[in-house]
Amino acid sequence: MRHTSLIAASLAALLLAPQAPAQDKKGAAAAEKAEAKADDKADLPPLPDDKTVAQSAVIGGRPIRYQATVGKLPVYDGKGKKIGEVVYTAYTVPGAGPQRPVTFAFNGGPGASSVYLNLGAVGPKRVQFGDKGDAPSDAPLLVDNPASWLDMTDLVFIDPIGTGFSRSLIDEDATKKAFYATEPDVKYLSRIVYDWLVKNERLRSPKFVMGESYGGYRAPRIAYELQTQLGVGVNGIVMVSPYLDPAATAGSDALSPLPWMINLPSMAAGHLEREGKLTPQAMAGIEAYTRGAFATDLLAGRSDPQATARLGARVAELTGLDPKLVARLDGRIDEGTYLREVHRDDGKIGSVYDSNVDAFDPFPNSAERKSGDPILEGIIAPTTSAMVDFITREVGWKTGGRYNALSFSVNSAWDRGTPDDAPVSDLRKAVANDPKMGVLIAHGYNDLSCPYFGSRLIIDQLPRFGVEQRVKLGVYPGGHMFYSRKASAEAFKADARALYVR
Repeated sequence: MRHTSLIAASLAALLLAPQAPAQDKKGAAAAEKAEAKADDKADLPPLPDDKTVAQSAVIGGRPIRYQATVGKLPVYDGKGKKIGEVVYTAYTVPGAGPQRPVTFAFNGGPGASSVYLNLGAVGPKRVQFGDKGDAPSDAPLLVDNPASWLDMTDLVFIDPIGTGFSRSLIDEDATKKAFYATEPDVKYLSRIVYDWLVKNERLRSPKFVMGESYGGYRAPRIAYELQTQLGVGVNGIVMVSPYLDPAATAGSDALSPLPWMINLPSMAAGHLEREGKLTPQAMAGIEAYTRGAFATDLLAGRSDPQATARLGARVAELTGLDPKLVARLDGRIDEGTYLREVHRDDGKIGSVYDSNVDAFDPFPNSAERKSGDPILEGIIAPTTSAMVDFITREVGWKTGGRYNALSFSVNSAWDRGTPDDAPVSDLRKAVANDPKMGVLIAHGYNDLSCPYFGSRLIIDQLPRFGVEQRVKLGVYPGGHMFYSRKASAEAFKADARALYVR
């Protein structure tokens, strides 16, 4: 409605205005457009000054007193003009000394704020979301997070421009160029990490970079940028359900077996969990099959009918899908088919982030899926309400701006460039440069958005870097946000402790 009104007003103004020569009209229109773009951001009220409050939480069985800070850092262009403001939430334990580690955490999307790692995974407080039985209308109440990492590292959660309360101060086209693309994203966020370290006098601290999903694309690249361009060494990298190698599956369904290989173990894990049979031992056998007979039969294709029949029968057994359906698809099961068919008898549909978290299908008789994702649409309300309440009421950082836990407009505007293996390449170089750097890649078994087996295959192709397991993989029950399950969050923290306490 607002857009329609603006168009109507513009047309009325055009009809009532005196007619100027064509050239003058062009110049005036250009000037008006430039002025309008400048005014887009001119009326934004200033963001509040940094605010810190003292809090406490019981973590790992003991009380931890800490300071919670909501603050902002400016982003400047090459000419020194301020073009954006990044808002962060930091939890620091006072009096711990310069050798206390500090971890910088990013979520993904692109277009996601850091609230999911903050209030779901490693922050001192948490709100329940992302697990089976959670609902958008659940009260967004924060409780102590016993699996928080604050007892072993300070935590800084960074919201990229366009997410949380972080904002651009330039027009839409310039914003896309400066912030909404893979390369500038890594550059300015690396500088934010550097600026926070300088502002808080923490350059001597051990430093870690953590990223979830697309944040897993960011994390190794930010670490390498800090290491080689900004002169800041990084002690460790943690990637949570990372979007690590876009090139592995981009446009390769026609020939490469990788898309089907990467997905199959997670589909099989979902089936095993539904039957109460999910174990690392069972998954090891499935991984061996996927690397061996599955890949061989897949590549044989229709040149070998016996291979196709063998493949279809085994895939149906592993996934729990109707053998006739699997046979029609020659054993090639995409995520959408799997998520709908495994729950079809119940009239439900599974989430790509955890196939065993489901919701009622609002259009069960439709030939195609018409609903949103059960987890994606279920997490926005509790995380947004809990974070805004925490920032504005508990910390007292008052702003009238909108908080974007997940911005679809940022995601749709994002320039992804050409899919390549830049995160893996930068990870290789960063680890090779620093013999003391450690890496932990963590996944949930049931995640089909960023399946764990892709990371397994990538790690197996990395050099040894002088010692065994410089880059370690942890896989836990659950999905993309496996940390929403108590046991998985605790196991994840136990694996991370080995990275921090060395």
